[in-house]
Amino acid sequence: MDILILLAALAVGFAALAWSADLFVAGASSAAARLGVSALVIGLTVIGIGTSLPEMLVSAIAAIEGTPAIALGNAIGSNIANVGLILGITALATPFAVGHGILRREFPVLMMVVLGTGWVLIDAEVSRLDGVLLLVGMTAVILWLGWEARQDNAHAEVLKREIGQAPTKAMTRARTFIAIGLGLVVLLASSRLLVWSASELARLIGVSDLVIGLSVVAVGTSLPELAAATASVRRNEPGLVIGNILGSNIFNLLAVLGIAGTLAPFAADGPSLLRDYGIMSLFMLAIVPVSLGLRQRGQAGRVEGGMLLLGFIAYQFMLFIVGR
Repeated sequence: MDILILLAALAVGFAALAWSADLFVAGASSAAARLGVSALVIGLTVIGIGTSLPEMLVSAIAAIEGTPAIALGNAIGSNIANVGLILGITALATPFAVGHGILRREFPVLMMVVLGTGWVLIDAEVSRLDGVLLLVGMTAVILWLGWEARQDNAHAEVLKREIGQAPTKAMTRARTFIAIGLGLVVLLASSRLLVWSASELARLIGVSDLVIGLSVVAVGTSLPELAAATASVRRNEPGLVIGNILGSNIFNLLAVLGIAGTLAPFAADGPSLLRDYGIMSLFMLAIVPVSLGLRQRGQAGRVEGGMLLLGFIAYQFMLFIVGR
């Protein structure tokens, strides 16, 4: 099949995925508001999950359709893209200060999730039990965030800004149903299109499904995080990028892999998994020195952003060299 057709299908899939995820989240938020659910709970669940919804759907469909390498690569690669690409570009464009509270609260949770997920993956497979355990961990994290916010009003306000505000006015009942239904249908269709075109592209250019998942698919499904980072910079609040990235990375490991493993257990290539999970962990650890500033204490600057971006580019080159 012509590579231009596959690239066009990928582009359409990514665009439809981003649009339908926004539509579905808006409808689900409206439905929750109509049911009297608090704005904080809506933010922690519906909106918090929303930025990882593309990864969830793509990985689930990839696992079901027998291309688990795309599912695994999407989860790990999206986390690498969140830090190397999105955080790197943000710091390079607009140096920003990071509140130490975010690093004290959410970062240790992220590292616990990285270690816990690594323990689940140590046998190079995600069984149905592993998937359930990861989803239980995701539920525990959501409950903990809600408890933390209730204990600290200031933290609650920051948390709402990090994960996005729930709509202040619900849609009409008809529009709510249309948004949820249409959003879900387009989400499923675009995810299916994306998985098909990605796997075909991998075969055409002679690289593995894992490499395509770690690179093209991972970057494409990270578009919501990139949009959130861009919006934060426009609002002159680039420091919120850290909170969004930490939350998204937690969801990617627990919810994305959890859903994929629960629906369709799969195995992975051990050496490749060790390599890519290790590199992802190094990118996670880099969040702290970058956030605190290597040259200027307490501020992520252009030097730090440039280093992250160069590291991400180098990783992508390495993928395509070893993936052939």
